[in-house]
Amino acid sequence: MAFLTPRSLTKASSLVGQVVVLDIAFAAEGGGSSFEGITLPFINGLGTRLAAWVDHHDHERHAQYAHDPRFVLATKAQHGACPEMVTPDVVEAAGPVDTVAMHVDLDGIYSGAKWVLKGQEPYPGADADARAVDTRRGEPGNRASRIDRGLRARFRDNDLKVAVMRYLVARTDDADAWNQIEAAARLIDPLLDESRRLAAEFKVFRGVAYVRFDMQRPFDKTELLLLGQQMAAISVVHTGGTLSVAADFESGFDFVQMFDMGGGMPTRVSVPDSRLNEVMDKVAAAVAARA
Repeated sequence: MAFLTPRSLTKASSLVGQVVVLDIAFAAEGGGSSFEGITLPFINGLGTRLAAWVDHHDHERHAQYAHDPRFVLATKAQHGACPEMVTPDVVEAAGPVDTVAMHVDLDGIYSGAKWVLKGQEPYPGADADARAVDTRRGEPGNRASRIDRGLRARFRDNDLKVAVMRYLVARTDDADAWNQIEAAARLIDPLLDESRRLAAEFKVFRGVAYVRFDMQRPFDKTELLLLGQQMAAISVVHTGGTLSVAADFESGFDFVQMFDMGGGMPTRVSVPDSRLNEVMDKVAAAVAARA
């Protein structure tokens, strides 16, 4: 197993044997990253050892791999989450795999577990849970909610990610792994409390909820962005030199195109705060255009 993010791919040479890559978006432009600088060297480094690449994040470079059967690529609108793309047929077509490389969030780890289980859900409704968590639409079941909270609370903890994989591959029959997940999930309550405190600082300008602060205590950014969306169609969190911009999954806003990023999730992006004036003008204009 390998746990990756689009902007921090490991060296291809460090991955053993045939490799499948799951829920890893092609790197978007901006913020010091690019497809040519990050994703392409990784693909080329794997070469023929790449068994499959399954992903559901929008990117203009998808077309470049449309004729390579190893790449099973979709947009977020086509597939709200990645596990539903990991079917028995996709797993069989890839052949034997030695390393499962997956995104670090629930969506990615559920995809990894489903691959190990040859395209079968680890429990009934797992695909729907992953979709609810990744799109923030609908309510996931209790086990997925607890896993999501645990991963958000300890997002750098690879031991926890391994525990989640163990729990899922065991088809939820691993009490020790579940206890690890529960212990992590309980840690997020202070982060959610801090997000709610910060949400009181949101100001609504021209139909956009905006908050700026210097991060002093840990908080949950996803929760804060969602709280902002309760006040306006688009929320912007400005901290740590970054602007995080988000809207509802089904809003129809496409921030990837709006800010010429090349790829990513259309309704949630991060851009350098050097683009603050541009970002605020464009998102306000997008809201006004729908009024």
